[in-house]
Amino acid sequence: MRITYTNSTEEFYFVTASRIADMIKLKPDAVIGLATGRTTTGVHEALCSIYRSEPFDTSKLTVFGMDEITNLSRDFPGSCYYMLLNQVVKPLGIPMENFLMPPVYSDDFERECRLFEFAIEAKGGVDLQILGIGENGHLGFNQPGTPFGSTTWISRMDEKLDARIRRESGSSPDADLGGFTIGIKNIMMSRSVILAANGKSKSGIVYKALRGPVCPDVPASVLQLHPFCETILDPEAAEMVR
Repeated sequence: MRITYTNSTEEFYFVTASRIADMIKLKPDAVIGLATGRTTTGVHEALCSIYRSEPFDTSKLTVFGMDEITNLSRDFPGSCYYMLLNQVVKPLGIPMENFLMPPVYSDDFERECRLFEFAIEAKGGVDLQILGIGENGHLGFNQPGTPFGSTTWISRMDEKLDARIRRESGSSPDADLGGFTIGIKNIMMSRSVILAANGKSKSGIVYKALRGPVCPDVPASVLQLHPFCETILDPEAAEMVR
């Protein structure tokens, strides 16, 4: 695993965004998996800034969201669809037919999981997967304990996130909210991976993921085994691994 240390949070966002832009320039028909969250919002803003200053061709680019909240409208600003649409797809002029997202409603999510995998495979497979890391080491909605052989599935959300989503969206307590997510096996099948982490709150789990044993209790630790994974850190996230 390659580790890139940056000198500031601003540089962290720019370096991570530059990796995405470089992939698009190198392979205009690339397939790129995106994540949402506090970390990637800043990355997406930097990517849009790069695009505005030096536009590149996105007409053949395919992007997909690695996860989504089930049984929650895509119109909810906290949905992965809404964030990726407004943070990346629209600003970069990516054709909507090249924007792949998990469904939010279905009477057969197991079937939808397979169809989502097939849709990505039909585009040629994943050239670059962008990942954030949860404070417990989760990747997407793959929580601690998820088998490394997992493929796309419906996971649980952690209790804090579940409570926040219900509060902000006004969802009924009985709504069956879950986490549609590509599995750890899918992540590891990506041709290249970038794990991006910033902030002091991530320093402990970054240490466990990068320096600790490879184990399902820390899902992100599996990335130690990926042949083309780069971890990009800001100074605070890196303080325990430098």
